[in-house]
Amino acid sequence: MKPGDATRARILAAATSEFAQFGIAGARVDRIAANARANKAQLYTFFGSKDSLFEAVFAASLDGIVNAVPIDATDLPGYAVRLYNEYLENPELVRLATWARLERRPTGHLTANADDLDASKLASIQRAQDAGQVDSSFTPFEVLTTVIAISMTWSPASTTFTAAKSDEPSDHDRRRLVISTIVRRSFTPQAAE
Repeated sequence: MKPGDATRARILAAATSEFAQFGIAGARVDRIAANARANKAQLYTFFGSKDSLFEAVFAASLDGIVNAVPIDATDLPGYAVRLYNEYLENPELVRLATWARLERRPTGHLTANADDLDASKLASIQRAQDAGQVDSSFTPFEVLTTVIAISMTWSPASTTFTAAKSDEPSDHDRRRLVISTIVRRSFTPQAAE
């Protein structure tokens, strides 16, 4: 471990919490530094600016969920449920994405490197479509974005109800069933149903 790695990691952890709670505009560098047991000079040395710090936090969070929830295009219902579970375990990701959408990129892709993040997922969906396992009347991008949206039905981005990890297990089981059923019915080729 290089000198400063522990401090950098503490700053990223504190910034993740701060940005998830207050957004980019509402986050305060002095709170981040204090919660990281660092000083503002260290924060600026590592990240340059509050905006750059947000980008680092957001990139790390996206990388975390991409790696935590790999896609299996032959099991899109399972993928959607795994995303639901990840949002319960790490609701900060959805909050960060919501702030990024509100304060940074109101339209289009959420990240500048979305094509890189999605390329293997889209290729996986295309292969499943070519094999007749996923309805090919939709583009791979339409499939991916819709499955993600369905998985977020009870996430912190919901405008109707946000689930909490502490909810009754039977409630989570029911939500998982709803998500998997909707995804299965939406993207299973008609002849396979």
